[in-house]
Amino acid sequence: MNTPNTPFRFGVVTVSDRASSGIYVDRGGPAVVDYLNELVDHDWSAISRVIADEQPLIEATLVELADREKCCWILTTGGTGPSPRDVTPEATEAVCEKMMPGFGELMRATSLKFVPTAILSRQTAGIRGQTLIVNLPGQPKAIAQCLDAIAAAVPYCIDLIGGPKIQTNPQKCIAFRPKG
Repeated sequence: MNTPNTPFRFGVVTVSDRASSGIYVDRGGPAVVDYLNELVDHDWSAISRVIADEQPLIEATLVELADREKCCWILTTGGTGPSPRDVTPEATEAVCEKMMPGFGELMRATSLKFVPTAILSRQTAGIRGQTLIVNLPGQPKAIAQCLDAIAAAVPYCIDLIGGPKIQTNPQKCIAFRPKG
């Protein structure tokens, strides 16, 4: 667990064959970081990775960020669709001890308000030790919409798994924590 003087660590993983090979510039990872800059009301640092759509590589990256880098929250972007190369949910499930299907359900329900293709998304979330791992879509606008939907629940989830107490900027989101 982080001490009060240590910035919290969040993992930000872009899963994209094209971005990882330099064919195009990653926009998903920076969109996640921008959102977190608005959301989190204390010092934090991002440990970012841009990797190919390869399940063993995704799994190894998630394990590294959770176990070695001690990230309390890992956000992936990309690789959640139905194409054969989209394996981020499978990698997430492979490394997690507990799955948290409510995150994916809420993100899909929220996205359906904007695009009918949200039903094609296979976003999920899970717990590995004291780390929450959440799969996000790849488009910056969809990333913000999904994070808006789940942000209030994330700090309490991280509390429950023994992670640090995340404070949110009340102008962006008021974290829900039960009274008492």
